[in-house]
Amino acid sequence: MKRTFLGKVAMAGMILSFSLCSNVVSATNIEREAAPGASGAATLMLPISSDNPKEQTSMKRYDKISGIPGLKEQIRKWHEDLHRIPETALQEVNTSRYIAQALKGMGYEVHEGIGKTGIVAVLKVGNGKKSIGLRADFDALPIQEVNDLPYKSERAGCAHLCGHDSHTAMLLGAAKYLMETKDFSGTLNLIFQPAEETMEGGDAMIRDGLFERFPMDAVYGMHNGPSLPVGKFLFGKGNMMASVDNWEIVFTGKGGHGSAPENAIDPVVAGSSFVMALQTIVSRNVSPLDKCVVTVGAFNAGNAANVIPESATLRLSIRNMKPETREMVLEKVRHIARTQAESFGCKAEIHESHPGAVLTNNDECTDYVMDVAARTFGSENVIVADHPSMGSEDFAFMLQQKPGSYFFIGNGVDSKSLHHPEYVTNQEILPMGANMWVALVEDYLKE
Repeated sequence: MKRTFLGKVAMAGMILSFSLCSNVVSATNIEREAAPGASGAATLMLPISSDNPKEQTSMKRYDKISGIPGLKEQIRKWHEDLHRIPETALQEVNTSRYIAQALKGMGYEVHEGIGKTGIVAVLKVGNGKKSIGLRADFDALPIQEVNDLPYKSERAGCAHLCGHDSHTAMLLGAAKYLMETKDFSGTLNLIFQPAEETMEGGDAMIRDGLFERFPMDAVYGMHNGPSLPVGKFLFGKGNMMASVDNWEIVFTGKGGHGSAPENAIDPVVAGSSFVMALQTIVSRNVSPLDKCVVTVGAFNAGNAANVIPESATLRLSIRNMKPETREMVLEKVRHIARTQAESFGCKAEIHESHPGAVLTNNDECTDYVMDVAARTFGSENVIVADHPSMGSEDFAFMLQQKPGSYFFIGNGVDSKSLHHPEYVTNQEILPMGANMWVALVEDYLKE
């Protein structure tokens, strides 16, 4: 008899409710943890059937990766090497070179410089007409890692704290196995994408001719899932993740002495009023049945208590699930910034980032990859999300162009959240992820 325990799911601020096997599990309790140097991570308490309250790793045996001597160790080495040399969005020159060299060493047809630092590796086997794309990201974050790992980041203020190094290592592992065995017929396209964190890389590769130069019938992506038990795979149909717009707004006033505010124009007061006015956007303009988040994650102004600064800089994260809601919300932010600045005698300069997009999984492709996972690892390890997450992912742009699906592999119930300075990828999942990619390719491109 299976027993029921409480487990947590936290994924970079994403709140994920899900079904386990055929029983829909809904959230009953939500608690939040705040981490030093990171935004609060949402953790969801939900019942998970398991013989162990912490993990469930009794997966149906599927370990083709072990059939290549030394491959598991090589995947771990790729992960550790990449973890040591993190590079942020569109600066991943050494990372890109490392990945390309590994793929060339395997014998792939390697195309570099797609979307600046992106890579596509191609392998054609047999006479099969079908083609598939698998995508892994490889950019890092501008956060100082505080872990004491033997392979910790060697670059101050930069680290792989979202697990993109592990995504790349998993795909390299699958690449090595598939090149060695060639047990499929068709075309395999391995997409190594830069700049996911800034929502630029996927779109940059598309604009550089990704799908015209490398035709594919469908494209799939996989991300590690903190607090999702190791051995579990999480899937969702339709709108799975929110769009995100990361903006910077600068309020400029007139600096002065703190003792004489009447001779200055205080941008701190204007910015503070702006933050409060933003709270009305969701509460009074967005239906409770819709989803929207407007967060001010940074407010920087001045350096001394007795000085009124010349300017104040605010950084916003704006997330939506519907295009029409997004357009309304963004216009409200623009309007409030301009009018609040004017009311205080300041100027507001708005710097809009690369626009985000809602990640929408194709239903048929999601059913298919779920079936592959169930047949490969057992249906008890397949989880279905009840509702979308307000987290964001620029794989959304690829799914606008091609049918496909984006899913998660459990990183462990005790894992720190993504973007936490103490986040660590559980290396136990590296061969699991590689095996998932192998199973998908061999099934999709079977003769």
